Amino acid sequence: MMSYTYLLILFFTIIICFLASFDRWIRFDRHFWSFLKASIIVAIPFIAWDVWFTAHGVWWFNTDYTIGLNVAGLPIEEWLFFICIPFSCIFTYYCIEKFFNLSWLLGFNNLIVFVTVIVCVLMALLHYDKIYTLVTAIATLGTLIYLHFVARVDWIAKASFVFSILMLGFFPVNGVLTGTGLESPIVNYNPGDFLGVRMLTIPIEDAVYGYTQFLLVLYFFKLFSLRAKVS
Repeated sequence: MMSYTYLLILFFTIIICFLASFDRWIRFDRHFWSFLKASIIVAIPFIAWDVWFTAHGVWWFNTDYTIGLNVAGLPIEEWLFFICIPFSCIFTYYCIEKFFNLSWLLGFNNLIVFVTVIVCVLMALLHYDKIYTLVTAIATLGTLIYLHFVARVDWIAKASFVFSILMLGFFPVNGVLTGTGLESPIVNYNPGDFLGVRMLTIPIEDAVYGYTQFLLVLYFFKLFSLRAKVS
């Protein structure tokens, strides 16, 4: 049973959101194709990142908690992670935006981008020798610069607000992955490759990593949903 731990984490992360997608007041099921395309596009560079980090020992997986099927050096559960976790995140954003007025957040876009960009630049300059910290900072920096200054989206503050709500689910999910409640972590990190600052058992880089992934999937999801509506 222990070998199904990672798989069960993913199952319980997605199952309620998946079932609720068919609710007549929500009907997120109409957006499954848009979500799938968005998540796959974003998964490609993130999986490449994952494969490289795993191959170079930046992090590694405890196979006691996986079913033993590996692809490109990653457990199959890790591949599914890039579908299951974004699904729950985008579903949550979709519901909150659908049922609540978040227009009051629009004025915070510039502030959030400015502060995040400054922090990312400082982290990259001060901790360039820690590969996880460096790559996460650069990825987040590039994402925000593109979304704000190139794509000119107006929902960064709304997404950031929703992500702060999603942290309520992030802590138990990533907490278990990084060792909370287990004899040993499912995902292990080389201490020389990240800051060493943890939220309980979770490296702070994981939260920033998740934020960047969420922003990118949301961007493509909105793009594909709009195209589907127009057509």
